[in-house]
Amino acid sequence: MTLAAIEPAKPILFVEFRFLWIFAIIFGVNWLLRSNTARKVWLLVCSHVFYGCFFIGNPSEFFPNLFAGKWGDLPPGWWFPSLLWFSTIMDYYVGLGIEDAKTDRRRKQWVAASLLVNLGVLGFFKYYGFFDQNVRAVVAWLGLTPSWEPLKVFLPYGISFYTFQSLSYSLEVYRKKLPAERSFLNLAFFIAFFPQVVAGPIVRAMTFLPQTLKKVEWSSVDVRGCLALFLIGFVKKACIGDTLSQVSDPYFASPETHSAYSAWAASLAYAGQIYCDFSGYSDMAIAVSRLLGYELCVNFAFPYFSNSITEFWRRWHMSLSSWLRDYLYISLGGNRGSKLFTYRNLMLTMVLGGLWHGAAWTYVVWGAMHGFALIVHREWARMTAAAAGIGKVMNVIAVPLTFFWVLLTWIPFRANDIYTDKPNATDKGAKLLSRSSAGFQSLDKDDSEKPMAYPFAKTDDKKTVALLAHDAKTNTWTGTGADGKPATIHLHQSGFALTAKVWESLVFFKDHAKRNVCGNFIWVILGGLTIVHWLNSRGLLAKWWRVIPDWLFSLLLGGGWALALHWKVVAYKQFIYFQF
Repeated sequence: MTLAAIEPAKPILFVEFRFLWIFAIIFGVNWLLRSNTARKVWLLVCSHVFYGCFFIGNPSEFFPNLFAGKWGDLPPGWWFPSLLWFSTIMDYYVGLGIEDAKTDRRRKQWVAASLLVNLGVLGFFKYYGFFDQNVRAVVAWLGLTPSWEPLKVFLPYGISFYTFQSLSYSLEVYRKKLPAERSFLNLAFFIAFFPQVVAGPIVRAMTFLPQTLKKVEWSSVDVRGCLALFLIGFVKKACIGDTLSQVSDPYFASPETHSAYSAWAASLAYAGQIYCDFSGYSDMAIAVSRLLGYELCVNFAFPYFSNSITEFWRRWHMSLSSWLRDYLYISLGGNRGSKLFTYRNLMLTMVLGGLWHGAAWTYVVWGAMHGFALIVHREWARMTAAAAGIGKVMNVIAVPLTFFWVLLTWIPFRANDIYTDKPNATDKGAKLLSRSSAGFQSLDKDDSEKPMAYPFAKTDDKKTVALLAHDAKTNTWTGTGADGKPATIHLHQSGFALTAKVWESLVFFKDHAKRNVCGNFIWVILGGLTIVHWLNSRGLLAKWWRVIPDWLFSLLLGGGWALALHWKVVAYKQFIYFQF
């Protein structure tokens, strides 16, 4: 039995050639327009078209089916772009309502409405399946049989990012840090700006909206810096990150069949992969934005060289960590209370930050581990504040110790439940699949580039399969297979079981089997990347290319692109943070 997949629209990736020609059109028209308002209108339209293409697929197929009323032939989630408009319109009026309110009570009502609606929409699409599955498990544990049918829901691209971005505007207006934006165009442009709408950085209204008020001249654009940054981001994602995934993905599909050597190689590869993947996207988003005359916030600052977990969160995904600090941690009370009160707030912030990343208990564990580490670091800093000798000793091991803890936390972050289409995964022809909040993804090497099968999605007469029914007692999903017959996939290994196996290998060097996922070349790659990364963190590679002549820079840039295109993997993978 083969589990076929319903094919959603394919997102537009910054590393694809089709993005380059699309951006060339956006870029050219933007700078040909002389009016600042005209530029913003153009970029707003382009942003919504760009975001819409993530859901509608081929316009030449989508619009004829839409106008003909062939709803069953439309891609799943084709209407999701309307959610972006809904969030924008709502927060526009919320901002005006907050500023025009005559009483504090009225202001609180307006901001509460923004929180309720924004977080409600996010919670429904992101956590409905998680909530439904856990409620079914509790009902089954009580000896009852869940009888309700699950809704057909799956996660829209970018909803976690643009929801937090839109919320930042309402909260800043409520806190009187920002006046309400009277121009709907400016606010809509800020929320939908295409370089960051799908995967960040999470830009603050107070830093972006002022940029919309003045016209930027081409002469003020750092073209050399933008081109270099985009190439760096491309190399990080398409060359390094996607290459490292060829080590990490096979291992995490079946850690029980690999050695401790493989566990270390794959875990380090994943640490490099997720950093290069996400920071590569951020680099390209920042470069594209700057080429259009707008500045986005920096999102990474060499986080793996942090000497504490506190410093790590000042350097990793900085736009999210600062958002959680300013709008969640401080709103909970921050450190304005007893030690226990402060540590409760830290733990709640990190656990909710974990849930923000994904609707699974493994993400909760990931967040809790970081919360625990933040508390331990605070206590350690307090106890050793007067002991200079201990501090000097710890400075020697602080960076590797912090990195090792971060490495351990990446395991539950990466460890999805593993399912199979046969009760015994060792059966010939069995297919292994991982399940996240988005759906089921084949883990078989030959099927690695096939589209996902969404458990809460429509199907048509050509493509299956809607795996709609979940049995909480047996933890199986059932639906209709490609051959029209009932299809069932079974839990092969939970994310927690997978995490435990990997931790055994990392901490106790336990071999679950003798199979190695890769050769010694991985250490050369990781070692070389570490050296280059360290040199760049010291600024030793940051400025030389700025002072060379234009002809030499152009020659090196062309050579860099030639090497990058030769090095990249054959098939591009989606950015990891697209699933959040």
